Amino acid sequence: MSQELRGRLFAELDALVLIDPHTHINALAPASRTLADILGYHYYTELAHSAGMPRERIEEPGLDPKEKVGRLFANLGPIDNTVQYSWFAEMAQKFFGWDGGPIDSTNWETLYDRATDRMAAPDWPELVLQRSGLSAVFLTNDFDDPLEGFDTNVYVPCLRTDDLVFHLHRRQVRERLERATESAVTTASGLRSAISSLFQRFASRNARACAISLPPDFEPAKVLPGRAETALEHVLSKGEAADASHRRALAHYVFWTLAEFCQEYRLPFDLMIGVNRQVYPQGVFQGQDLYDSRVSLIQYRELFNAFPQVPFPISVLASVTNQELVSYAWIFPNVYTHGHWWYSNTPTFIEHDLSARLEAVPRTKQLGYYSDMYKLEFALPKFGMYKRILAKVLAERFVIEQGWSEQRAVELGRQLLLGNVQRMFGFES
Repeated sequence: MSQELRGRLFAELDALVLIDPHTHINALAPASRTLADILGYHYYTELAHSAGMPRERIEEPGLDPKEKVGRLFANLGPIDNTVQYSWFAEMAQKFFGWDGGPIDSTNWETLYDRATDRMAAPDWPELVLQRSGLSAVFLTNDFDDPLEGFDTNVYVPCLRTDDLVFHLHRRQVRERLERATESAVTTASGLRSAISSLFQRFASRNARACAISLPPDFEPAKVLPGRAETALEHVLSKGEAADASHRRALAHYVFWTLAEFCQEYRLPFDLMIGVNRQVYPQGVFQGQDLYDSRVSLIQYRELFNAFPQVPFPISVLASVTNQELVSYAWIFPNVYTHGHWWYSNTPTFIEHDLSARLEAVPRTKQLGYYSDMYKLEFALPKFGMYKRILAKVLAERFVIEQGWSEQRAVELGRQLLLGNVQRMFGFES
């Protein structure tokens, strides 16, 4: 009964047309051109490297895409047990019609050529979106991205602010900000004016959120303009050699200013909390960062209390932080659970974390899933994974254990997958 019930619930959820609220898609080149674009995703290069493939074999400069794929397939055997490999297998089946069994070093070229041929279709991105059941995807835009040349109703801008908060001591970041805003960033008021200009421009291009990833030791605090002025003067004078105390004060000032403008423009402030950068410097590109269990949301209490009108969709890097996120979303009206990020994005952790959220957090405050993808093809297997887990949890914990009707369970699933995303980011008519 449970398997059949799960299948029926999944079919209902899989028929929904969704919005993906967090990706790294390049709107001017959203889909893959070869399998190298797919297998170049950091999950595959990380796992291949972890299993023994030398980094130099993966990242050799000027490497031909087909040669790169061939090298990876010669080394992917040790990862065929992982969920990431299952994503690839599902893409091969559903996008490229692969039915030749396991893909390995003996048959990958057939798949490579077939995929390259299909990806060459001029409407390939639109076909991928349609087959994936997506109507729109959020982007991750640097503050100086031009935001031109694409449909912002399909590829929705999102202001990513990591550089503004953490890297203003770098001259090139300040110069980029000055060019993007036509402002002189030489005083605290000038910096605030520049940030205001960014929000104006992004809002005019249909931006629906502001976002940032945050290290475990960051603790937002309001900084007075005078202290910000001193910090900025020091940073302008010392640059990369600026004292940590001044860099920290400037980061806090910028972060707090971003929250103020999110309040003014009624934008959610999407916080992704807990990433330590370059823990493994010898790792492959994007395969160097890890989480830190010492992070705590108590560090954000001042922020949550100071901005009750700003919605904060929160992603935590690891499942070990999920109970704390559940508790904060339980208490704070402006804190929302958001997706299953990075190292918690595997079925075991998703099922555990999703179950806890459904048991304890108001149903209106849960944004079920986002793909975090760099190429459109990944939406289908990633959302499929989540929808299968969601169907399982709804079937076992709500229909069977609590006696809910199937339709009632489907409506809860629809709210997590679509309804809350529409409401949070202003897509409701």
